[in-house]
Amino acid sequence: MEKDLAIEMRNKAGDNFKIGHNCAEAIFLAFRELVAPDVDPGLVKMFTAFGGGLGHAGCMCGALTASAAMVSLIKGRVGTDMGDRDVCYRLSKELHDRFEQKFGATCCRVLNPHEIDSREHMVNCLKITGNTAKLLTEYLMDKDLLPRGK
Repeated sequence: MEKDLAIEMRNKAGDNFKIGHNCAEAIFLAFRELVAPDVDPGLVKMFTAFGGGLGHAGCMCGALTASAAMVSLIKGRVGTDMGDRDVCYRLSKELHDRFEQKFGATCCRVLNPHEIDSREHMVNCLKITGNTAKLLTEYLMDKDLLPRGK
């Protein structure tokens, strides 16, 4: 069942991207729908700026940024406890490293060197977005961080 969730996340994030959401929005919306339906869907606004490696700056991939935000949603801190912070930092770094190992880089401009919004760029970003959603889900499963029943 859980492996099916990783495939569902990949497909849902891809579908979200295909209808016009950017990579980060697509990850958030898939996660919200399939894993955390109680999260306010209006929070998608927080992810808009991350597309194109932060507003087309080409820096850290927006799909990776959104995935790290999902880790933070699950394990982030509310207060100032350094232990909670360190746990979230460690998990986010591990996710970052898995992403880098899978894709060979974390920077949008390296992952997707095509002209922004060109057909080649969009096709490549669709693949990266879907596969990042799958990678995120598998990572959360490996770490036993998904809510029970997911």
